[in-house]
Amino acid sequence: MTGITLNELRYLVALAHARHFGRAAEQCGVSQPTLSLAIKKLEKRLGALLFERTAADVKLTEVGRDVVAQAEKVLFEVQRLEEIAQAHRDPFMGPLRVGAIYTIGPYLFPRLVPKMREKAPQMPLILEEGYTAQLAESLKRGTLDVAVLSLPFEEPGIVTQPLYDEPFRVLLPADHPWLVHEAIPASWLAEASVLLLGPGNCFRDQVLEICPQCVRRSPLEEPFAGSSLETIRLMVASGLGITVLPASAADDASRLSPLLAVRPFAPPEPYRRVVLAWRVTYPRHRAVDLLREAIWEAGLPGVHRTGTLADGYLTSQGECWETTQSVR
Repeated sequence: MTGITLNELRYLVALAHARHFGRAAEQCGVSQPTLSLAIKKLEKRLGALLFERTAADVKLTEVGRDVVAQAEKVLFEVQRLEEIAQAHRDPFMGPLRVGAIYTIGPYLFPRLVPKMREKAPQMPLILEEGYTAQLAESLKRGTLDVAVLSLPFEEPGIVTQPLYDEPFRVLLPADHPWLVHEAIPASWLAEASVLLLGPGNCFRDQVLEICPQCVRRSPLEEPFAGSSLETIRLMVASGLGITVLPASAADDASRLSPLLAVRPFAPPEPYRRVVLAWRVTYPRHRAVDLLREAIWEAGLPGVHRTGTLADGYLTSQGECWETTQSVR
């Protein structure tokens, strides 16, 4: 049997995730016939059918699932070799793949990019937004180098560092009667029409920890599955209800729109802890340090920097520890 190539393994993994020959080929930067032929050759070499092909779908066979799992391990280790060599040459040379959850990325990335461009012009950022579970999976697969997440978060093989604590704000229409108050008690949310993100978003869960009744006080029958904080801000401006936002998404709201107003919560102020997460084995430690410094310098409104560069970091002896306590 002739040797299996890395490209064939890449095509295999891409097709397993995309479940569509055209999309997989596009992701790999090749034509669909090229990818299809490579998969057929791989199946012939292995003597096993890896995919069930129908007009509507492409699904892995039982043996296909096992082969893809092993292919992902092989590709991860090859990438690990490249990362180790790159870290010894220059940790600030070459792209850094950075992910962030949906309630952080749109507010952090526009401030982060110019900072990183200034600090490391030869290390462009490849940016990705997603849910926590998606980003965790990308970290483990090696398709992301580092991610900005909100606690609670715990995954085997992933180390975290605290970045900042971010208080929550109440976003209101500019004519709302609560504006006569300087701060809003969290208990008041139980009697208000509160707009929420859809299920699966960690920020929605954090808001419901503050006010479990909010899910029953939504002004619409169904939650806004897949909605963004920006969409919810617009609905608040239209007078549909109020919402809770992290400070980075709220503190400039009244400046951006005269239809909106922001109030802090009365003490004790609810907040989230935001952390930087990456694989324990990731070798470009200095690049992670630089990214963290840039995030601190980005000046997100309302956030409070936490920790030092030593917190939750890999030591020179290769030991590591995690700072993953949940803060509310």
